[in-house]
Amino acid sequence: MDPERARELLAGERKRVEHALAHLTREVGAEPSDELDPANRAADLAQDELDEGLADDLREQLAAVERAEARLAAGTYGLSVESGQAIPDERLEALPAAELTTDEERARGS
Repeated sequence: MDPERARELLAGERKRVEHALAHLTREVGAEPSDELDPANRAADLAQDELDEGLADDLREQLAAVERAEARLAAGTYGLSVESGQAIPDERLEALPAAELTTDEERARGS
């Protein structure tokens, strides 16, 4: 993949993840609507747990983008971190921070 196209894809992915994380963080910090009602409080707690899980996923996605940016700088972007095989451009277009080939990802069960 052309390095300029890779930078463009990674910048877009970084922006998407950072925006989603900032939006989620704002929602998590919002005041509860009615803390006196136990049903509402239980729903708020469940939503907080879901939001924290989503935030963890987004932080991992951001870390993957950072690793991909480091690989781009090192000249190894587009190569599997496991085998060194080329990751098809089509996969990188869909998942700019991809670290493995489709077969390797499937073998890991992810």
